[in-house]
Amino acid sequence: MAMTEQEKKIQVVTTNRKAFHNYHIVERFEAGLSLVGTEVKSIRAGKVQMADAYAEVDEGEVFLVNLHISQYAQSSCDPHDPIRRRRLLLNKREIRRLWRGASEKGFTIVPLRVYFKGAYAKVEIALAQGKRQYDKRESIAKREAERDIARRMKKNK
Repeated sequence: MAMTEQEKKIQVVTTNRKAFHNYHIVERFEAGLSLVGTEVKSIRAGKVQMADAYAEVDEGEVFLVNLHISQYAQSSCDPHDPIRRRRLLLNKREIRRLWRGASEKGFTIVPLRVYFKGAYAKVEIALAQGKRQYDKRESIAKREAERDIARRMKKNK
Protein backbone atom coordinates (compact mmCIF):
# COMPACT_ATOMS: atom_id res chain seq x y z
CA MET A 1 0.00 0.00 0.00
CA ALA A 2 1.52 3.30 -1.09
CA MET A 3 1.82 6.13 1.43
CA THR A 4 0.29 9.45 0.51
CA GLU A 5 2.33 12.65 0.41
CA GLN A 6 0.76 13.82 3.70
CA GLU A 7 1.59 10.56 5.55
CA LYS A 8 5.25 10.86 4.55
CA LYS A 9 5.52 14.25 6.24
CA ILE A 10 4.47 12.98 9.69
CA GLN A 11 7.40 13.17 12.10
CA VAL A 12 6.61 11.52 15.45
CA VAL A 13 8.32 13.25 18.38
CA THR A 14 7.13 11.13 21.32
CA THR A 15 4.57 8.47 22.17
CA ASN A 16 2.78 7.63 25.38
CA ARG A 17 3.42 3.90 25.74
CA LYS A 18 1.95 3.88 29.24
CA ALA A 19 -1.43 4.86 27.82
CA PHE A 20 -1.68 1.61 25.87
CA HIS A 21 -0.79 -0.34 29.01
CA ASN A 22 -3.17 1.47 31.38
CA TYR A 23 -6.18 2.12 29.12
CA HIS A 24 -8.45 0.52 26.53
CA ILE A 25 -8.45 2.99 23.62
CA VAL A 26 -12.04 3.63 22.49
CA GLU A 27 -11.76 6.48 19.98
CA ARG A 28 -8.88 8.56 18.60
CA PHE A 29 -8.77 12.23 17.62
CA GLU A 30 -6.14 14.44 15.98
CA ALA A 31 -5.81 17.89 17.52
CA GLY A 32 -3.62 20.90 16.86
CA LEU A 33 -1.63 22.39 19.72
CA SER A 34 -1.72 26.07 20.63
CA LEU A 35 1.95 26.79 21.41
CA VAL A 36 4.42 29.65 21.75
CA GLY A 37 7.57 29.78 19.59
CA THR A 38 10.03 28.39 22.12
CA GLU A 39 7.72 25.44 22.79
CA VAL A 40 7.73 24.54 19.11
CA LYS A 41 11.53 24.59 19.06
CA SER A 42 11.70 22.43 22.19
CA ILE A 43 9.30 19.91 20.67
CA ARG A 44 11.40 19.78 17.49
CA ALA A 45 14.39 19.03 19.73
CA GLY A 46 12.42 16.17 21.35
CA LYS A 47 12.21 17.75 24.81
CA VAL A 48 8.67 16.48 25.58
CA GLN A 49 7.46 14.20 28.39
CA MET A 50 3.94 12.77 28.42
CA ALA A 51 4.14 10.72 31.63
CA ASP A 52 1.22 12.21 33.57
CA ALA A 53 -0.48 14.15 30.80
CA TYR A 54 -4.24 14.15 30.28
CA ALA A 55 -6.84 16.32 28.58
CA GLU A 56 -9.91 17.98 30.05
CA VAL A 57 -12.92 19.75 28.59
CA ASP A 58 -13.49 23.15 30.20
CA GLU A 59 -16.21 25.58 29.04
CA GLY A 60 -16.37 24.26 25.48
CA GLU A 61 -12.60 24.04 25.01
CA VAL A 62 -10.20 21.15 25.43
CA PHE A 63 -6.94 21.65 27.34
CA LEU A 64 -3.89 19.41 27.63
CA VAL A 65 -2.68 19.31 31.23
CA ASN A 66 0.72 18.19 32.60
CA LEU A 67 2.41 17.84 29.21
CA HIS A 68 5.98 18.80 30.05
CA ILE A 69 7.77 20.75 27.32
CA SER A 70 11.23 21.75 28.52
CA GLN A 71 12.45 25.30 28.13
CA TYR A 72 14.39 25.99 24.97
CA ALA A 73 18.06 26.41 25.88
CA GLN A 74 18.96 28.98 23.18
CA SER A 75 15.99 31.23 23.94
CA SER A 76 16.79 34.88 24.57
CA CYS A 77 13.24 35.94 25.48
CA ASP A 78 11.11 35.05 28.50
CA PRO A 79 11.02 31.27 28.96
CA HIS A 80 7.67 29.49 28.87
CA ASP A 81 6.16 27.55 31.77
CA PRO A 82 7.04 23.87 31.09
CA ILE A 83 3.76 22.40 32.39
CA ARG A 84 1.20 25.07 31.53
CA ARG A 85 -2.26 24.12 30.24
CA ARG A 86 -2.23 24.09 26.45
CA ARG A 87 -5.35 24.55 24.38
CA LEU A 88 -6.14 21.87 21.83
CA LEU A 89 -7.59 22.87 18.49
CA LEU A 90 -10.63 20.73 17.68
CA ASN A 91 -13.95 21.40 16.00
CA LYS A 92 -17.18 21.67 18.02
CA ARG A 93 -18.46 18.23 17.06
CA GLU A 94 -15.25 16.57 18.30
CA ILE A 95 -15.31 18.60 21.53
CA ARG A 96 -18.91 17.54 22.22
CA ARG A 97 -18.00 13.89 21.60
CA LEU A 98 -15.05 14.12 23.97
CA TRP A 99 -17.12 15.88 26.62
CA ARG A 100 -19.88 13.25 26.47
CA GLY A 101 -17.39 10.41 26.61
CA ALA A 102 -15.26 11.86 29.40
CA SER A 103 -18.33 12.56 31.55
CA GLU A 104 -19.06 8.81 31.75
CA LYS A 105 -17.65 6.95 34.72
CA GLY A 106 -14.28 5.30 34.08
CA PHE A 107 -13.46 7.26 30.91
CA THR A 108 -10.73 9.84 30.43
CA ILE A 109 -8.95 11.67 27.62
CA VAL A 110 -5.29 10.74 27.23
CA PRO A 111 -2.65 11.91 24.75
CA LEU A 112 -1.12 9.10 22.70
CA ARG A 113 1.58 10.84 20.69
CA VAL A 114 2.97 14.25 19.74
CA TYR A 115 4.08 14.71 16.16
CA PHE A 116 4.60 17.21 13.37
CA LYS A 117 2.35 17.01 10.34
CA GLY A 118 4.10 19.20 7.84
CA ALA A 119 4.93 22.36 9.77
CA TYR A 120 2.18 21.97 12.40
CA ALA A 121 2.53 20.39 15.84
CA LYS A 122 -0.25 17.90 16.45
CA VAL A 123 -1.27 15.63 19.29
CA GLU A 124 -3.23 12.41 18.95
CA ILE A 125 -5.63 12.12 21.87
CA ALA A 126 -7.93 9.26 22.71
CA LEU A 127 -11.07 8.66 24.67
CA ALA A 128 -9.96 5.79 26.88
CA GLN A 129 -11.33 3.53 29.58
CA GLY A 130 -9.05 2.48 32.44
CA LYS A 131 -7.91 -1.14 32.54
CA ARG A 132 -8.22 -3.29 35.62
CA GLN A 133 -5.15 -5.03 37.02
CA TYR A 134 -6.20 -8.40 35.58
CA ASP A 135 -6.63 -6.80 32.14
CA LYS A 136 -3.06 -5.52 32.31
CA ARG A 137 -1.72 -8.97 33.23
CA GLU A 138 -3.76 -10.50 30.40
CA SER A 139 -2.29 -8.01 27.90
CA ILE A 140 1.25 -8.79 29.03
CA ALA A 141 0.66 -12.57 28.79
CA LYS A 142 -0.82 -12.21 25.29
CA ARG A 143 2.11 -10.08 24.10
CA GLU A 144 4.66 -12.54 25.50
CA ALA A 145 2.86 -15.47 23.85
CA GLU A 146 2.93 -13.69 20.49
CA ARG A 147 6.66 -13.00 20.87
CA ASP A 148 7.30 -16.64 21.79
CA ILE A 149 5.38 -17.86 18.73
CA ALA A 150 7.27 -15.45 16.47
CA ARG A 151 10.59 -16.60 17.97
CA ARG A 152 9.74 -20.26 17.36
CA MET A 153 8.58 -19.58 13.81
CA LYS A 154 11.83 -17.76 13.08
CA LYS A 155 13.85 -20.59 14.61
CA ASN A 156 12.07 -23.26 12.50
CA LYS A 157 12.77 -21.49 9.18
